[in-house]
Amino acid sequence: MNEHPGATTFQGNPLTLLGDLPEVGQPVPDAALVGNGLEEVRVSSYQGKVLILATVPSLDTPVCATETRRFNEEAAGLDEAVQVLTVSMDLPFAQARWCGAEGIDSVTTASDHRDAGLGTGWGVLIKELRLLARAVFVVDADGVLRYRQLVEEVTEEPDYTAVLAAARDLA
Repeated sequence: MNEHPGATTFQGNPLTLLGDLPEVGQPVPDAALVGNGLEEVRVSSYQGKVLILATVPSLDTPVCATETRRFNEEAAGLDEAVQVLTVSMDLPFAQARWCGAEGIDSVTTASDHRDAGLGTGWGVLIKELRLLARAVFVVDADGVLRYRQLVEEVTEEPDYTAVLAAARDLA
């Protein structure tokens, strides 16, 4: 598996990402995640929809919480052909509790805790922390990556405007 030292940072400290980011214009790799009800959630199950897939280290951190709340607000105003999926290494029970407490109803959350298949398959698994880096991907209805944004500093938010414009252009 390829390692990318210094591909992202946490409070300025370089971290290593495992795997390779998918290339824009190429089909995205499938991954089996765990939904809040312990059901399997596959990335491929979103084909036919435009998918905004956001990876975050943990919903229980301030920046991740802010990002997920923002995408939840934005999702309410998007075309119904656009779905938002936020993936972290948090356990499904913690994700469900957090979403319930925060009123998250327009974003689906799923966990990559079992085998980090999305993390390694999409090049966002932080080797030193076994958490996912902050990144956002926009996938078209055919499962082809059309936009990607790896946030260089984990403690910073993504460029929402660019992500939402990419999704709207595909809807």
